[in-house]
Formats: sequence, C-alpha cells, structure tokens
Amino acid sequence: MTIMNTAQQLRELRLVGMAEGLDQQMSQSAFLGVSFEQRLQMLVDAEMSHRDMVRYKRILRNARLKVLAAPEDIDYRPGRGIDRVAIADLLTCAWLHKQMNLLMTGPTGTGKTWLACALAIQAARKGITVAYRRLGRLLEEMAIGHEDGSITKLRSQVAKVQLLILDDFGLTGLDNRGRADLLELLDDRVGTHSTIVLGQMPVREWHGFINDPALADALLDRLVHSSLKIALKGESMRRLKSDGAH
Repeated sequence: MTIMNTAQQLRELRLVGMAEGLDQQMSQSAFLGVSFEQRLQMLVDAEMSHRDMVRYKRILRNARLKVLAAPEDIDYRPGRGIDRVAIADLLTCAWLHKQMNLLMTGPTGTGKTWLACALAIQAARKGITVAYRRLGRLLEEMAIGHEDGSITKLRSQVAKVQLLILDDFGLTGLDNRGRADLLELLDDRVGTHSTIVLGQMPVREWHGFINDPALADALLDRLVHSSLKIALKGESMRRLKSDGAH
C-alpha cells in the first residue's frame, strides 16, 4: 500500500490532522532521520491540534461574539480599573470551572463588551462553549417563544452554554414577563455554568432597577452573591481607538 493510499484512508476515517501530518512528513527530508515512534507521536499530536482548531472555530461560529477580541491585546493603562493580576486569574478560566459569574460595570465606551469578548475568546481556546447575547433582544426572543411554543428549546439552548455573556443589562426596563424569564434563565444556570453580565449602572442599583422587591431578591441571590466584579472607568475607549486601545 502506498503512502498516498494511507493518507486517503486516514481522511476517510476523518483523521484529517494525521493525514496532513503524514503529507508533511513525506514532503520534507528533515523527517527521514526521525524514529518511527517519534513520527507516530507527531501524527497523533497533529490530529489533536486539528481537532482542537475545528472545535475552536465551531465554538466561535456559534458564539456570535460582538467583537473578536484577542486577550493579548487587553489595554491595562492606568485609570481603567483593570487589575493585571485579576485579569490573569480570569484568563486561566479556573472561575469557569467553578461555575462563578462575572459582573462588569462602567460607563458607555469603557470597553466592557470588548473585555468580555476577550475572556470568551480565551475560554473558547480551552474548548469551553460561549455565547454573546444582548439581554433586551434575548428577552424579546423569549417573549416570542412563549407565543409560538419555542420557549423550551430556546431556554435549553441558553442553559447549556458554558459561558454566556449578557450585554446591556439595565439599558431597557423589565416588564413582568421579562423579570420572570430572566429569573428562569439564571436559575437554569446557577451552579452549573457561568454568566458575564455587562451594564452601565453600578451593581448596587440593580435591585431598584428590577423594580420588584421579591423578584429582585431572587434574581440577585442567583447572580450577585459569590460573583466576581469589575468596575471599569476612565475615558471612552472608542475615543482612543486611533491609539490602538482595547
């Protein structure tokens, strides 16, 4: 059997990474002096790397992130309220394995969405599923779901995402259904997956914004307690865009 036939069989078995690795080994003389065991390990490593990349691309495709923000480009300039040690800890993704939440607040333009997406990119690199949703739009979809019978499917989709970003919390008011749907959404995720909530108003004002004492207590009990918090501040990063800030 020729090497070409072997490579084709690997592709038929969906071992694309191994097939590409074999093609590389046969086309470069540098591999001639490498032992069989080493070359086999290289093929296995190539297959694992290929599968990791395929999964990463699939996660990003499904995530619908607002921006593809590279964690390496985070701007730590003084005055932003970003602590290098805290961000370094977040980038390990240990908090996600503990099913903790992250509450990020700050005036418009301070980079909340960008930083949240950077954390999501880091999670995706580690094979963690992520999703970005604007809260108001998601609640509109859930309201429609109540009418057309798709609410159970939508809730299931949102609940199973390992890291969910909810943007624009507090931007639009919550009606009774919205409050109830948000409570259900968070209740499905508490203790199982992590949620990043982004909003302009400080966390201390969230109870009043919800405007229903009983539901506010229930919502914040699921969301705020034991959550990590970042309060961004400083100049609008959009105004500093020409400086390459993120």
